Amino acid sequence: MNERTFFYQLGKLVYQIDGVYETYGKNCRVSSPNLLWILYALNDGERHSQKQICDDWAIPRSTANTIIKDLQSKRYITLSQIKGERRELLVSLTPSGKQYADGILSDLYRREREIYSQLDSPDEILAVLRQLAAKMQTVAAK
Repeated sequence: MNERTFFYQLGKLVYQIDGVYETYGKNCRVSSPNLLWILYALNDGERHSQKQICDDWAIPRSTANTIIKDLQSKRYITLSQIKGERRELLVSLTPSGKQYADGILSDLYRREREIYSQLDSPDEILAVLRQLAAKMQTVAAK
């Protein structure tokens, strides 16, 4: 295999996996894949800044801002000031937001557990993908 074939195959696989999540979201009547990823990020029990979510999940800031404002209007999230930061806010699920996210994500988590249990070396897979992602950052830097 040469480099072009490798990256072509990699791109197909990444988009196939992403497509699975997008289809799952549509089946759950989630209005956009980005909403699914934001709920996925927020449902880990940690507090995240909007910037962190955008950076971690490659969601455009304007898109994330629109989704976050909608979630806030439905009282699914709260926004709080980060000490020492003027423009960045922490985003956290409210109890009703946690219930909303769990309603969408609980079946997905169950299915992910089933798949995870069938993997031979999940830590090695992630290590290789992290290494590749770090090296790929040079492509975007140009």
